[in-house]
Amino acid sequence: MEIKYKKLTEAELETFVNMRINQLTEEYTSEGREAPKDVDLKSALFDYYHKHMADGTFVSWLAMDGDRIVGTSGMSFVEKPPYFSCPSGKLGLLSSMFTDPEYRRRGIAKELLDRVIAEARSYGCGSVHITASNMGVKLYTAYGFKHNGNFMMYNM
Repeated sequence: MEIKYKKLTEAELETFVNMRINQLTEEYTSEGREAPKDVDLKSALFDYYHKHMADGTFVSWLAMDGDRIVGTSGMSFVEKPPYFSCPSGKLGLLSSMFTDPEYRRRGIAKELLDRVIAEARSYGCGSVHITASNMGVKLYTAYGFKHNGNFMMYNM
């Protein structure tokens, strides 16, 4: 097995979207919840990725074993008013971190994380945020992510 890494292009987008839906479903079920069946994520994800890949506010790196995608990553770039710990106001929102179960524990997720963090640095981000799954917390903690006890969310 020789894993190669490449940026996501339109050619891999359908597989990427399907993997993202599978990832979200796995996260829901691992937390004892049932994934909603009345939400059309597929078209919403296609719309999001087409738009934000084109304008440069979303980037993804893929891990490839031959023609097969075995790992994914994603970084969305947003801006908000600057503040002390992020004077640029530019934030990276990490998402879509997934490794095929057959390929886990081989360093693929860390390599993907290295690549999207480098993208965030290049974009000028002062901070990267993630809502981590239970499975991902160890990776992110080992990488240097810190819990932010002030983070709160309001669902609309």
